Amino acid sequence: MPLTSLNAQQRNNDLRAMAEHPVDVLVIGGGITGAGIALDAATRGLSTAIIDAQDWAQGTSSRSSKLVHGGLRYLMQLNFALVAEALKERDLLMHRLAPHLVKPIQFMYPLTHKGWERPFVATGIGMYDTLAHVGAKAESLPIQRHLSAAGVRKTFPAMRDDAAVGAIAYWDGRVDDARLTLDLVRTAQRYGALAANRAAARNLIRDDSGRVVGAHIEDLTTGETREVRAKVVISAAGVWTEPVQDLAESETGLKVLASKGIHIVVPKERLDGSTGIILQTEKSVLFIIPWDNYWVIGTTDTPYERDLATPTATREDAQYVLDHANKILRDPLTMDDVIGTWAGLRPLVQPGTKGEATPSTKISREHSVVEAAPGLFTIAGGKLTTYRVMGKDAVDAALGKKAAKENPSITEHVALLGAQGWSGLMNQSEHLAARACMEQVVVERLLNRYGDETLEMIDTIADHPELGEPVPGAEQYLKIEIQRAATHEGALDLEDVMCRRTHLNYEQRDGGSAAAPEIARIMGDVLGWDEAERARQVDLYEQMRRAEHAALQENDEDTAQRLREGAGNPYPQQRG
Repeated sequence: MPLTSLNAQQRNNDLRAMAEHPVDVLVIGGGITGAGIALDAATRGLSTAIIDAQDWAQGTSSRSSKLVHGGLRYLMQLNFALVAEALKERDLLMHRLAPHLVKPIQFMYPLTHKGWERPFVATGIGMYDTLAHVGAKAESLPIQRHLSAAGVRKTFPAMRDDAAVGAIAYWDGRVDDARLTLDLVRTAQRYGALAANRAAARNLIRDDSGRVVGAHIEDLTTGETREVRAKVVISAAGVWTEPVQDLAESETGLKVLASKGIHIVVPKERLDGSTGIILQTEKSVLFIIPWDNYWVIGTTDTPYERDLATPTATREDAQYVLDHANKILRDPLTMDDVIGTWAGLRPLVQPGTKGEATPSTKISREHSVVEAAPGLFTIAGGKLTTYRVMGKDAVDAALGKKAAKENPSITEHVALLGAQGWSGLMNQSEHLAARACMEQVVVERLLNRYGDETLEMIDTIADHPELGEPVPGAEQYLKIEIQRAATHEGALDLEDVMCRRTHLNYEQRDGGSAAAPEIARIMGDVLGWDEAERARQVDLYEQMRRAEHAALQENDEDTAQRLREGAGNPYPQQRG
């Protein structure tokens, strides 16, 4: 079995290996931060294991704005160091670490006042560009350009004539957040990390001195619990930070609150425009982001104290986003235009620490690392763009200053799976398409999802031509992509494919329902599902979809949450 394949057999083997052989580092949490930590630790030569109670990236890391950016709002707070750090990471991802996943995207900042606003905004965005270019170790993006009112109308005809007197266009990055997380886990695996999703830490093991030396891990697919020993445990549990810290019965640690952000999706043809839009709101910013066949619009920022596993968008949430977008649109959007939504939770680190924790190794406006208990390190906060820095900081803290200096992070130079040779392959896409008897646009789409692993997929299709056929009801995906989700990408359930290996749950009005039986059939051939299990998987996914749709009709958060909570859970007998 290839070393970089995540699948059911590999998962079972890795869970067994974790229990049989103590590791240097056990990472709890398989979102972007935990995946970054696992890669950092593994590439330093540390034996590493990573687990997640859900699917990879199922929490916050598949429900972001899907942007890789410096954060213009931090310039307004005069946090230049943070912006510079994020812009460096943006350009590393785009040009060295994951060019197959992170793509340049142009945004337009509309100006509403003549005179003073243009030089004011231009100065801020100019500083943004300068911070990206100064000291850059990778190629950076083009600098800003100015648009007149006529230029705005030409670039984004869907905007009302009176919505802007001009604009400033600038560049940032866009990413498939779930796939980036998945590629991080798989790259960590390439360097020896053990990895298991649907595996929950039920309690932490402490030695006689009280030091955390491992965890009891429950396999949520079977209910079996194993003891995993580790020299150090690092929690990257996001909004579950405090529950994980509580497993150590510690009086110290980080305090984290959840903030809900939702996004809506509308069809591409609904808005006539060739660039993204960023708007100021009374709370933060609103993005209108172009993707291949749709627009993503968001986000919100509301306190959240309900089920952490199933945040959901309400009608009030969606209407808030629509109302702010409609302030600039010639033809206002309505709820009928919404073909999909998602809701995610941001882990907001609160000032100070819980109890008398060890002073933070790294505290910024974005993320913090503390030793919550002897042997247990906790990292929380941050954002997707700076996951690599967070991984470095967490492993540095766990090793200690002396050991970290002797064995420093090298992830700045470690390209993710799929990244090697991507540019050259894109330049050869026409010839690849001709040799594979495929349309060039299909080959380029595969290259922009799988990078150089596309060559392996093309070879497989040559031997099994049926896998090169589009999925009925989801023709933008090939059957081999569904098969690969189960053979290489760790998908264990239909929802994993519909919601994270593809975007079907929100990019089609039917949520991919028409394609679900065929996708379940292809997955079932890999995972050994009989007809009853395939039907159960489809039914569970439909339960989830119906619950999310029902929640979207409700203004009341509590009512919406009751409708969504627990619907479609493949493991109702387990404590998730």
